[in-house]
Amino acid sequence: MGKITGFLEFEREIESYQAVKDRIKDYKEFTVEMPEKKLKNQGARCMDCGIPFCHSGCPLGNLIPDFNDAVYRGKWEKAAVILHATNNFPEFTGRLCPAPCEEACVLGINEDPVTIENIEKNIVEQAFKNGWIKAMPPKDRTGKTVAVIGSGPAGLATAQQLNRAGHLVTVFERDEKVGGLLRYGIPDFKMEKNVIDRRVSVLEEEGIIFKTGVHIGKDIEADQIKAEFDAVVLCTGATVKRTLPVKGSDLKGVVQAMDFLPQNNRRVAGMTDLGEEILATNKDVIVIGGGDTGSDCIGTSVRQGATSVTNFEIMNKGTTDRPAHQPWPFWPMRLRTSSSHQEGVKRNWSISTKEFLGDKQGNLKGLITSEVEWVKENGRFTLQEIAGTEREWKCELALLALGFTGSEPTIAQQLGVQMDNRTNIKATEDTYATNIKGVFAAGDTRRGQSLIVWAIAEGRQAAYHVDTYLMGTSNLPLKGDGDLPRI
Repeated sequence: MGKITGFLEFEREIESYQAVKDRIKDYKEFTVEMPEKKLKNQGARCMDCGIPFCHSGCPLGNLIPDFNDAVYRGKWEKAAVILHATNNFPEFTGRLCPAPCEEACVLGINEDPVTIENIEKNIVEQAFKNGWIKAMPPKDRTGKTVAVIGSGPAGLATAQQLNRAGHLVTVFERDEKVGGLLRYGIPDFKMEKNVIDRRVSVLEEEGIIFKTGVHIGKDIEADQIKAEFDAVVLCTGATVKRTLPVKGSDLKGVVQAMDFLPQNNRRVAGMTDLGEEILATNKDVIVIGGGDTGSDCIGTSVRQGATSVTNFEIMNKGTTDRPAHQPWPFWPMRLRTSSSHQEGVKRNWSISTKEFLGDKQGNLKGLITSEVEWVKENGRFTLQEIAGTEREWKCELALLALGFTGSEPTIAQQLGVQMDNRTNIKATEDTYATNIKGVFAAGDTRRGQSLIVWAIAEGRQAAYHVDTYLMGTSNLPLKGDGDLPRI
């Protein structure tokens, strides 16, 4: 696979970024396209490693060495066929996935791993550019109908796979447009929304029906949907936001990240009915939470013209090297610096917010923190405050990027679907079926807050089991079992 000596001849290179001073002027993607020769060299770095552990690192089971080799040899259309065999939407994962495959790359044991994600993105962009991605409606229809509730990556993958099996698929989305968190949670500077639109156009040409602005459980009762369709797949995500229950959390200016980011995406899209505006302009902003959502809040705040941006993370500062207790090929919890972190933010670790401070009008003016440490007791780590480390910070906008605690229960309650103790829809990986016959679940609503690549993988696998439920058997592929002729 690749060039036998490629990993010795070529160093790891990824797309470069536009200068910070230029890219923060707007919300467009800012990566600089790599020349084809350099991309081929990166494909050449893929070793003939015998056992490609990148497969185990990828929830989709992508055929990574195969498409790397095709890129190295300049066979881009072949690479696109191989990539789409296991991944419905590589244009999403090629931009947004944290690339667990790269952490599992055999070359990564003692060298920089292969640039799998960047190669993936460039393969699919070549495919769109050259017109290789075309609508492929099924030749025959089964007459069976399926409702997919939610149009995030899990819902879209479920819908495309079931449509390929010949079923009549309708996707219900409560927001104005299709995409879920891809559209309203991910800033445009990470993925412009025309990337979603061009793929949705293909799905519509293939025969999938999208009904937007329809909130199942509110506009239409969930049991009505169940009565009208032969099967229902819940792909509603994990949307219950984690709160910070400390004094002053009800002050004006203490805002959930997933209220702040969707509003800005709608603003960028030209929508005007935004409700009460949430802006970082000319404010001292503190982002509480050190994950991807926190990073997105930082980049958005910088572009809105914040006076300052500070980031709090309750965990210890990670190491740049792989921690000893997280050996290859496992995913390591190491220090990661995003493009938004490079745009102007002061990062703080091992810090906890104790209280929000407000003025007489109820507006946020600051907050109080303390330093914390993680102490191991009886085999478990507990959080302990360090005495005498309290500090007051000036802050007019605090963005809570603390993740999600589970799924909204309305649809489950209306259908009688069981939820687990984490308020996720209860459905096993064996069949993705819930306790209610004909109702299935996939993605974050089933497994909890997770990665985009897991959402697509779950959607594909759920589709297999739904198809089996409807027809007795299924010809749809499972993980790593690609249908190579299709793109």
